[in-house]
Amino acid sequence: MENYYPTPEMLELFAGHLAQEEKSVHTVEKYMRDIRKFIGFLGDREITKELAIGYKKTLAEQYAASSVNSMLASFNQFMEFAGWRQFKVRQIKVQRRLYCPEEKELTKEEYYRLVRTAGDLNKDRLSLIIQTICSTGIRVSELVFITVNSVQSGIANVECKGKSRQVFLPQKLRILLRKYVRQKSIRRGPVFVTREGKPVNRSNVWKEMKDLCRHANVSGMKVFPHNLRHLFARTYYKMEKDISKLADLLGHSSINTTRIYIITSGNEHRRQIERMRLIL
Repeated sequence: MENYYPTPEMLELFAGHLAQEEKSVHTVEKYMRDIRKFIGFLGDREITKELAIGYKKTLAEQYAASSVNSMLASFNQFMEFAGWRQFKVRQIKVQRRLYCPEEKELTKEEYYRLVRTAGDLNKDRLSLIIQTICSTGIRVSELVFITVNSVQSGIANVECKGKSRQVFLPQKLRILLRKYVRQKSIRRGPVFVTREGKPVNRSNVWKEMKDLCRHANVSGMKVFPHNLRHLFARTYYKMEKDISKLADLLGHSSINTTRIYIITSGNEHRRQIERMRLIL
């Protein structure tokens, strides 16, 4: 009779399986973190369908539905890998969000204030990182592909999540980056590096941006690298109204993912409703 206990050996094999599927390092870490959370909930008990459902309910009491579904996706994939499909659970149904909470939407004016404040504080690298992400729509993990060569050619060849795409660098950004690499004597490789010469990572950028928001008088709820990517998406879509092209620029496989990026706050929708003038 088979026992349903996840073992350390199974976790190690699962991590190797994810790596073989060419999942990014961050994705593998996220999956493993989620599985360990389930194992913590499980304790010494054997997995049953009832416990799996109980785990789902426990997550729903602690996290937002989107976070719960993300953790359940990891759980289900591990169950699939282990051959324990009978324990997989359904994700929570979430109605597509129409509006972005105003307290989380970074405006273009706030973005400008962040850039100017970084310059005033002589944080040139941070200023350029913010402008690079926001003007190209790349992920913070993709900054490593902004190299001296890409600055010269104007095109960065980005590889992420098993996909490759070309990212065009705006001319004004290239001018700023050329000046920066000259000042820092960077002759090859990534433009944005630490003092030790290693490419910056999301934790470096996150920490610096959180510190910057206090000086710029911008809410910390709005200031994180991915929100710059959202601002790029909203700005582009407002100009072009081409969601398919935007999905390609962002490196999305599904337009449904891109829809999340172009959600605006309710203010714009209120103005549109008022302009309809359907009340006598």
